[in-house]
Amino acid sequence: MSATRRQILTGTGASVAGIVFSGALSELFAGTAVAAPPLRSSGYGPLVPDPAGLLDLPAGFSYRVLSREGDRLRSGEGPVPSNHDGMGAFAGRRGRVHLVRNHENRVTGRIGVPVVDGLTYDPAAKGGCTALTLDGRKDTVLDERVAIAGTAVNCAGGPTPWRTWLTCEETEDRAGTNGYTKDHGFIFEVDGADPRRTGAVPLTAMGRFQHEAVAVDPHSGIVYETEDAFERPFGLFYRFLPKKPLGGTGSLRAGGALEAMRVPGVPDLSVVQEPGTRFERVEWVPVPDPLAAGTPIRLQDFGPRGITHAQKLEGCYWGGGERSGGAVYFVSSFARTKDGSAGAHFGQVWKYEPGRRRLTLVVVFGPDTDVQLPGESPDNICLSPTGGLMVCEDGNGAQHVFGVSRRGEVYAVARGAQAVTSAATAAGGTPDAPEWGEFAGVTFSPDGSTMYVNCYTPGTTFAVRGPWC
Repeated sequence: MSATRRQILTGTGASVAGIVFSGALSELFAGTAVAAPPLRSSGYGPLVPDPAGLLDLPAGFSYRVLSREGDRLRSGEGPVPSNHDGMGAFAGRRGRVHLVRNHENRVTGRIGVPVVDGLTYDPAAKGGCTALTLDGRKDTVLDERVAIAGTAVNCAGGPTPWRTWLTCEETEDRAGTNGYTKDHGFIFEVDGADPRRTGAVPLTAMGRFQHEAVAVDPHSGIVYETEDAFERPFGLFYRFLPKKPLGGTGSLRAGGALEAMRVPGVPDLSVVQEPGTRFERVEWVPVPDPLAAGTPIRLQDFGPRGITHAQKLEGCYWGGGERSGGAVYFVSSFARTKDGSAGAHFGQVWKYEPGRRRLTLVVVFGPDTDVQLPGESPDNICLSPTGGLMVCEDGNGAQHVFGVSRRGEVYAVARGAQAVTSAATAAGGTPDAPEWGEFAGVTFSPDGSTMYVNCYTPGTTFAVRGPWC
């Protein structure tokens, strides 16, 4: 191609780029709340530069800044923490919306989550979640407070059917490492409406590993979990069978069984390249030591037939509406042979149907796409209630939230305008070569009227309204 998709989108002001997908893209939209028709081919139109220098949006859209790192929490507990990441939105009473927001702070985090009695797991850790209570009609903040503190590297997670958030630690550091006083690598449940109901209790039976995201089967209560391991052998795809399925807040503390997915004859999902490829005999193997007391789970002995790995297992969500009872979708952002993967790709989306024990490679991103645009490394993915898909970009240069229509057309929904020029920040830009913080945590209000999204650096939470349908 004579021009990169980045040039098409940001240089000419156009709103649509032709991304090459292979496979049944419509599969990604299973379970959207509204069976809306595809958006027009021009998306929402060109992005309009924001005079305030925060967020560029199409004409007819507007945003409100809900929260920024360094500001004071309305609870008086301290400053708003840094590194805004995964996020969930839940319906509250009298039109309120409860947002639960992850803070992916390591020991070097700029602004850690304030330590609060009764809500802190390990005082030496700087990660956690904050909870915002909003007036859903006006997108105004009524309250903002610590929801859980003393956790580490809270990357993504997922909602439960009983309106709580499962926040995931993307680390497996042990007590004594990096000054931590407790083991890390767990999932924690967070109630955005009343954080003290859930406290700071690790759900240890769900495993200790580099968690990324989760999805709950609303029929069986089984929880599916992705592992974004940074070194080979790469992560596994898990399921947790709770003793008290769908029991509501706190029920996951009752324990259960953790299992890892084995695809017979496929030790590495990256070798599968053809969309539509199906595996009819997926197996689930008990994890020998879910707490990884001596050996990380992905290195444990799963028997002579081994286990199935995949690089960069990230997004995970439940899609309903199928006769088989629904399916869980999970994302492998990329695979690179230079990193140790058996095969290479620019992004895959897999579908597992529990009722059929069937695993299908649904969509492959690239490799004919420009690797700096959304055809590469799909990360945070959100199903829009109006029938679209939202993808958060995580790369170099300008950062976008992209929409994807059912016909596979990609269009820009938002572009970050906050240049980051300090080498001390996560984005690592300089005055001569600025960077922009990635987007994360995209989600929609329960009524579908507002898109909430985070800028990771500098940590900023936006509420975006517009003609979504």
